[in-house]
Formats: sequence, structure tokens, C-alpha cells
Amino acid sequence: MPNSFDSGGGHPAIQRNSLREQIAGALREEMMAGRLAAGRNFTVKEIAEQYGVSATPAREALVDLAAQGLLRAEHHRGFTVPEFTWADFLEIFEARTLLTDSSLRQLAAGRGGPGVPGPDWTRLPSLRRRAEAAVRASQAGQLDVLVGCDRRFWQEVGLLVGNRRIGDYLDWLRVQSWMFAAPHLRAADNLSGVCWAGHIGLVDRIEARDLAGTHRLVNEYNLFTVELLASLTGQPLESVGVLPLLREHLSVDAPPTPSPAPSQGGPGGQPAPPETREVAEVGLGLVPLPRFVPPGGAPQAGGWGRFGRPVRTSRPGNEEPAPGR
Repeated sequence: MPNSFDSGGGHPAIQRNSLREQIAGALREEMMAGRLAAGRNFTVKEIAEQYGVSATPAREALVDLAAQGLLRAEHHRGFTVPEFTWADFLEIFEARTLLTDSSLRQLAAGRGGPGVPGPDWTRLPSLRRRAEAAVRASQAGQLDVLVGCDRRFWQEVGLLVGNRRIGDYLDWLRVQSWMFAAPHLRAADNLSGVCWAGHIGLVDRIEARDLAGTHRLVNEYNLFTVELLASLTGQPLESVGVLPLLREHLSVDAPPTPSPAPSQGGPGGQPAPPETREVAEVGLGLVPLPRFVPPGGAPQAGGWGRFGRPVRTSRPGNEEPAPGR
């Protein structure tokens, strides 16, 4: 067999999409949406049977999720979905808020320079599409769709800012935030208009290079989130240590920025920058999400598992991700 490293064409492309990654991604989204509740226990054999795969990729997927703190490995008992308490959520939320605030302050101060990547403005068209999808899901009260759309939107924001390590860590915190929030949201009778839907307004501020407005709107989003969850869980809002930071930019003279109708152009009416190749979304660089999960409908090859996600047994082509994925 010829040595591909000697062909003069550089290193061969590595295919990241695998059964291991698809299973981990499917289970992650089930937990984010609250369909796999805290305390749910399962074994490698059960997951392998439900997804129609061998034990090896199922075990690897579960071990990866456990390494990320999204599952708890129990000796001779398999794996269990952890329960995040209000105290856990406060730590997650405060870490997320402080890191986001620091990133935006650096950006507003002119972060960038030799050897330091600046904002990737070419990602704006993709960011707007994801914002529009998240807003539709939020306004319709479709929690199962919203968790995926919202996560992809904030991943795209992280990629635009240009620091993948910060983006990956924020994504990990956001997954845990949804794991805490989703069960409380699912208990509501009607979620239409309950969750935050300011994604398009945030893209407008980013597109206009209005960094102060972007900073303010992100703070409004975080404040909205913690107020909603405090109300749903009956917890005191005063227990949130970062409230002064979130309220720093809010005043009667600076009302929330409205969300104009989506536009196709870029800043100043100029055409939007050309879109670049999508970058695989990777949580902590450990388990890349599957690029394609078939939408609802008839069972796909590999079968529907009880967790509601099929697993492809062969690598897809160039299909677009399903909405919300």
C-alpha cells in the first residue's frame, strides 16, 4: 500500500463523523431537551441495542460523555444522567456570564493584532440563519427544536469572536445549563414566547459593529435567563452573585434593543460578506456533533431508539443539517 504521507499532497483528510460521535451527540441533545431525565440509568448493552450498533462505539460515546461531566459512570451499574441542582446551575451560570463578559470587553477594546485572530465577520450570514431558526422555535414554544437551534447559534457566535477555546468551554457550560433548565421548562403548559427570542436583534448589533449594544443585549439575555429559571424553580434571585454585572449596562436611558426584521444585506446596506465553509462544531474538542441527523418521520437505517434519534450506519454525503441541528 502506498504511503499517503509521501504523495506530496499533505496529510490525508481525517473524517471526524463516526458512530461514536453520532451516539454521543444524540444522547447529549436528549439530555439537553430533558427527554433523558436526571437519574436515568442505562448500560452499554442497552444503548448499543437501541441504536443498532456494536458495543464498542456505544461504550466510547458513553465514556466521552462521562469525561465531560454529562453522565456519571457507576461501577457495575452503567451510566446515569446527573442531576444539576440550583447551586450547580449558579456555578455554571456565573462562569458562563463572567467568561462571556470578559470576551466582549476584550472585543470592544480592539482585541486582535499580530498573531491574535480578530472577529471572523464572514460568519455573519450563517449566524443570521441560525438566529432566525432559534427565534422561530422560541416563539412557537418548540423546546425540542429550540435547544439545538440555540446551542448552534451561540456556537456560531463563539466562532465569529475567534477564540475556539473560549467557545468550546462556553458550549460545555451551555449544555449543562440546558440540562438543568429543560425539565423545568417542560413542566410548563405552554412555552410559546416564554424563552428568550432576541437572537436576531443580537445579530443586528454584531453586524452593525455595535459592540456596546452587543454587550448590553447579551447581558439582557443572561438576566432574562436567570430571572426565568429563578421564577420556575422558586429560588431567590438574590442568590445570583453576578446580578450587579448583568445590570451594569441596563438603565431607563438604555432600553432593550428592538429586533428589526431579518435582512439579507451587510452593514450600511452593503452586500453581506461571502459565506465560508462551515467548521465542525466541537464541544471541548472531545466529541464532534454529527453533521446530519435525519428529521422526524419514517425510521431510518439503523432504526429509531427509545431515545428518539436514529444513527446512520454509513457516512452521509453533503446533506444539510436538519433544522435545529
